Amino acid sequence: MALALETLTLSHFRSHRRAALRVDARPVAIYGPNGAGKTNLLEAVSLFSPGRGMRRASAETMTRRPEAIGWKIEGLLNGPGGRNEIAFLSENGQPRQVRIDEKPQPQTMLGRMARVLWLVPSMDRLWIEGAEGRRRFLDRMTLSFFPDHAEASLDYEKAMRDRNRLLKDQVRDAHWYRALEAQMARTGAVIDANRHAALSRIAAAQEGAETAFPAADLVLTNAEEPAPEGEGAFATALAESRPRDLMAGRTLVGPHRADLLGTYAAKGVPASDCSTGEQKALLISLILSNARAISADFGAPPILLLDEVAAHLDADRRAALYAEVTALGAQAWMTGTGAELFEELGDKAQYVEVTDDSGESRTIQKDAP
Repeated sequence: MALALETLTLSHFRSHRRAALRVDARPVAIYGPNGAGKTNLLEAVSLFSPGRGMRRASAETMTRRPEAIGWKIEGLLNGPGGRNEIAFLSENGQPRQVRIDEKPQPQTMLGRMARVLWLVPSMDRLWIEGAEGRRRFLDRMTLSFFPDHAEASLDYEKAMRDRNRLLKDQVRDAHWYRALEAQMARTGAVIDANRHAALSRIAAAQEGAETAFPAADLVLTNAEEPAPEGEGAFATALAESRPRDLMAGRTLVGPHRADLLGTYAAKGVPASDCSTGEQKALLISLILSNARAISADFGAPPILLLDEVAAHLDADRRAALYAEVTALGAQAWMTGTGAELFEELGDKAQYVEVTDDSGESRTIQKDAP
């Protein structure tokens, strides 16, 4: 069973005043000059999963300017659960509303209907920048397996903000902390268990795959000391850490302090020490492994968003990527500056040219080059 967007319509979204695409489950190759609006199409598709999308942008910043009247995205999603009409609407900078089959729904419903993974150029520095980006990458992978992971993360963050406020105000009465720490312990244990389970599934998917891309060994570690295991141990750790947290003015124990370390398995080299090309190949390998694991778990491969995916890939490895995507059966939305970057796909893909007409993006569906 395939998972695919069959239609995508944008109204006043980013650089697109109006765009309407009708596609099938094959990969979608999108090409055009830099700044034409290719990535904006991928961002629109990324909103079909829970969260803020691949750019983590506010609804207000997504509106087309200078009009700034709001925006709308509509799509027909075909997946294991059948066909659903999904719409997103933001008016005058307000948070986006989600409608599924014309009924208002919470974002969390999207995680039960579709899986969307992405690889964007900003992730190329994942292994050499701060831990926050790697936690976000890990949590996106985890969310792809466990839709409830987002709710647990939100509940944890809310309780931690309240606890941090007490710490900054130098509140020392334990009574004020107990309920918040109980909530942090409960949700933190869920977050930690989900993350470890996701890493196990990724490892299994890598071991069972024949791929042209290098496998990565992934380890979840903690910033300063081993993370407590289980709800009870976490609650104890939070209580014992209060004096230290009071001095710091923030919570120093918990899943928000975790980091994800990667190693190029065949070479035994930390990902942070690999070449730019090797780091890109490791990321692609993880996305493909994530997709294979989801396909087995969800009953269909996820929708893939691969922005400027040809960057740092030679012709052979680019062809290998396209072969793996088509073998997986995923609807992969891919961008590049020219149609020649996708010539290895031939009629296995569908093509969209994006042009810039005086600051307005225009989309034209094309035959195979």
